[in-house]
Amino acid sequence: QVQLAESGGGSVQAGGSLRLSCTASGSISGINAMIWYRQAPGKGRELVGGITSDGKINYGRSVKGRFTVSRDSAKTTMYLQMANLKPEDTGLYYCRSVGGSGGVPQDSWGQGTQVTVSA
Repeated sequence: QVQLAESGGGSVQAGGSLRLSCTASGSISGINAMIWYRQAPGKGRELVGGITSDGKINYGRSVKGRFTVSRDSAKTTMYLQMANLKPEDTGLYYCRSVGGSGGVPQDSWGQGTQVTVSA
């Protein structure tokens, strides 16, 4: 099992920046990818971006060029640096890890951290 804890959310004005963190604990050796999602009020969950165990990074179309995914050298913490924030970036930001070990798949979600961007 992998446990995920997000932090760093808050309220910011449009044009501002925030950095989110997602720290994994537990059976982290089996993690193949860590991914950020977000969910705005009344909308479905949207892919923000993620990083694989070998360092490949991808982004959702709406955040490309403004958000940056990175991680620490221990591969236990993933970051989401958000710049030039817009009101439409408001939402609950979740971290997810996927992978597996010993033939047992693993798929874990954090509780989420709220980001609110005011105009």
